[in-house]
Amino acid sequence: MAKLMMSAFADEYNRDFDAQLSMLKEQGIDYLEPRFIGGTNIADFDSTGAKEIKEKLDANGIKISSIGSPLGKIKLSDDMDAHMEQTKRVCETANILDTKLVRVFSFYLHDGKTDKECRNEVLEGVGRILDIAESAGITLCHENEARIYGESPENCLDLLKTFEGRLKCVLDMGNFVLDQHPPYPEAYHMLKPYIEYFHIKDSMAKGAIVPPGCGEAHIEEILKEHIKTAEKDVFITLEPHLETFDGLNKLVGKGFENPYKFESKEVAFLTAIEKLRELIK
Repeated sequence: MAKLMMSAFADEYNRDFDAQLSMLKEQGIDYLEPRFIGGTNIADFDSTGAKEIKEKLDANGIKISSIGSPLGKIKLSDDMDAHMEQTKRVCETANILDTKLVRVFSFYLHDGKTDKECRNEVLEGVGRILDIAESAGITLCHENEARIYGESPENCLDLLKTFEGRLKCVLDMGNFVLDQHPPYPEAYHMLKPYIEYFHIKDSMAKGAIVPPGCGEAHIEEILKEHIKTAEKDVFITLEPHLETFDGLNKLVGKGFENPYKFESKEVAFLTAIEKLRELIK
């Protein structure tokens, strides 16, 4: 029977890579989805830097579930050729770190233009990234996020159907809530055939990110339903984005008073681990 395998964006716990690895080991989490290591984006490491990361991972018994890359998180008007060079570097890093999965986005639209007006240009850009990834043996997994083409479930489905079989889905149910799209059952059922793995973030539509199980993202229901028919083990990557007492959550950018705030990033992250484990045990 397939099982859920926990991974994490450990840069939310601590900027220091050694501290991240220590926490993962202490918490019994065997996988990491790297995004920032020592404050440097994973897309900015060359092969030498990636090999140094791999040595530390191996020494600590930590494996990589997917690369949390920023690919596709630029404006359509930005330098696409330079972005393709970054894509090649990310794919090289993925292979060095021994994963075949890379998280991607589907571009910020042109100012003043609709998603329909930008669709062809989005598809061209995603297609170029896919071509590079496939040549390196890498599978791209698209994440839904605000203000990109694939913000809504419908546009995510459009991308996945257009690149049938070539592009997978990483479902972030918390992002759908923040963007006013019901994650369950609507979005989940729409995207289920394409889901490769999940990002675990819970939120409230009023504008707050909260610990797993405390919001409106239906994490428990989605994971319970998904694992019943999953044909292989499924990664669930913890990306809690919880607030501390030192200011507004930049990801949300709304003035709604969050009932869940924490004294530090470390406390927030450990609380999120505890809450997620309560949901999936």
